[in-house]
Amino acid sequence: METYLAYLLIALGALVIGSFLGYLARQTIAKKQAGTIESKLAKMTEQAKQEAKETLLKAKEKAVQTIEDLEKEEKERKQQFVKTEERLEKREQALDRKNEEAERRAQELNDKIEKVKQIKQELEKFSEQQKQSLERIAQLSQEEAKKELLTLTEKEFQDVLFERIKKLEDDGREALEKKARDIITLAMQRFAASQVAEVSTTSVELPSDDLKGRIIGKEGRNIKTLEKLTGVEVLVDDTPGAIVISAFDPIRRQIAKLALEKLMADGRIQPARIEEAVEKAKEEIGQKIQEAGEAAAYDTGVAGLDSKLIKILGRLRFRTSYGQNVLLHSVEVAHLSAAIASELGLDASLAKKAGLLHDIGKAIDHEIQGSHTEIGKTILEKFNVSKEVIKAVQSHHDEYPHESLESVIIQVADAISSARPGARKDTLEAYLKRLGELEGIANSFEGVEKSYAIQAGREIRIFVQPEKIDDLSARKLARQIADRVQEELKYPGEIKVNVIRETRVVEYAR
Repeated sequence: METYLAYLLIALGALVIGSFLGYLARQTIAKKQAGTIESKLAKMTEQAKQEAKETLLKAKEKAVQTIEDLEKEEKERKQQFVKTEERLEKREQALDRKNEEAERRAQELNDKIEKVKQIKQELEKFSEQQKQSLERIAQLSQEEAKKELLTLTEKEFQDVLFERIKKLEDDGREALEKKARDIITLAMQRFAASQVAEVSTTSVELPSDDLKGRIIGKEGRNIKTLEKLTGVEVLVDDTPGAIVISAFDPIRRQIAKLALEKLMADGRIQPARIEEAVEKAKEEIGQKIQEAGEAAAYDTGVAGLDSKLIKILGRLRFRTSYGQNVLLHSVEVAHLSAAIASELGLDASLAKKAGLLHDIGKAIDHEIQGSHTEIGKTILEKFNVSKEVIKAVQSHHDEYPHESLESVIIQVADAISSARPGARKDTLEAYLKRLGELEGIANSFEGVEKSYAIQAGREIRIFVQPEKIDDLSARKLARQIADRVQEELKYPGEIKVNVIRETRVVEYAR
């Protein structure tokens, strides 16, 4: 029994000892494990502190660099500001100097003005004193002295005045004789049958065949210059003593003819002189238009027309309708209308005036939209022509109802003049219209300065602006114009499109 208790006590003692040892072992192991975690945490904390320190250091370095950059930029801006301030200060000083100079000049000018006023007042005062002295010495007033002086002058130069008046009368008589010769020439041409050659060509007589070579010029430069400036074709053939100018536009032919006559009279034929002659010829065309209108009004005996209306009437001298000259046609209609009205016992003067003005709208129908009847009516209303004349004019193509017998007479006379054998040619009008359309297509392109249809419409010469069209663009332009002509016009054969680009440089030595 005791042995059993002894064993039991031993066993209990061993159990207590074992439990204590296990507890100690467990505590040791736990302490070791805790030491490992703590070391890791400490290591991580140290690493985080190190990284934070490096990050803070980098941030400080970046902040320092940023501050340095800002200080540098601020320094540069301060320098620029200082320079700007210095520049503004210099400008301000310059402006101050200019203002002072301007004020000084203004003061000097005011002083001069005051001096001039004083001098003027002194002169006026002196002049008045002189007048009073002269009147007192001569015992005559200013008006009486002037009258006496004019009387003495008239008596002294009476013979000279008579001679001058006689000379003016002789000059006026010569001018009237010249006007009468022009009117007779127009009357002779009035009944001449119009032909195509008379409409599209003009001959210029040459005093010598040697002039042909001078007109052509070296390598043809003179004749090329004339053709470019006037838009005509100059035909120098074997015809002795003459040169033919060909163009469908009568004004172009007349300008070229006048220019050639001036050049032949002057004797110096070169491109520069040709340009001057053409400009002078263009100026004279306006005068010839006025003379043509006055001659037509004088020939028909129509008076009381406004000078501007007469000039518009004169433009019909260079206008054709189906090959018939419109101004000569109008004069012929005026005479026919007056003759018919006289036979019927109507107002012959009214009929003559309406007959002369019935086609006045054709003078500008290429510039204004509308029929020539409507345009003519507007023109006559603008120049305050009587309503009776307007009523007689507006009905000659049945666009308005006939309101008077004179309107019927105008229509009849117009038909007689137009139906006269050889007066009109429909094919010529179509030809002229086609040439006009050909030039219109060329002029519609940008960069084209001017264009001329020549060779009876077989060639179109186009002069372009060299600053807008280069050589490559000129080739493209020629192709584009050719395509437009091919698409829009109907014509026999082919049309040559000739684009010319010429550069001229002018400088002055001073």
